[in-house]
Amino acid sequence: MAHRPMDTYLNDHVAGAMFGSDLAERLCTQHKGTTLGDVMATIAPMIEADRQTLIDLMERMGTTENPVKQATTWMAENTSRVKFSGLTSGAADLGTLMALETLCLGVYGKLGLWRSLVEVVDQHAPLAATDLHELIARARSQHEALERERVAAGRRALRTG
Repeated sequence: MAHRPMDTYLNDHVAGAMFGSDLAERLCTQHKGTTLGDVMATIAPMIEADRQTLIDLMERMGTTENPVKQATTWMAENTSRVKFSGLTSGAADLGTLMALETLCLGVYGKLGLWRSLVEVVDQHAPLAATDLHELIARARSQHEALERERVAAGRRALRTG
């Protein structure tokens, strides 16, 4: 179990990263052969790489993964499959919009994580081995691409007629 504030913070983010990585991969598979599928084929591996970077960082920091947060995230991710499939609304386009919105929020949260860690890099030696500025730039790039797709999905899902 996490005891230090840093442990709790990193565990929360690694749980979110697991959810985001699974969701990005699912969107990639579901939209293969489309513009969204192409975008996700680029972004999904980056999101997974960021998750691995975070896990590696946790190991260097001596932070163990919280199994309760991992299990809760797994349940949330599996439950989201129904919502994001469009089954609850009867509209697959709306499910895609909601999935992209969730990813946008997650990547924005990841950007906040990297920015927060930059602020305390001098207090935690293991952080120095991580190129946080590169991770910030990558999160910004991911967010911009996801936001473009989210807006396009919104136009499709929310059009009248």
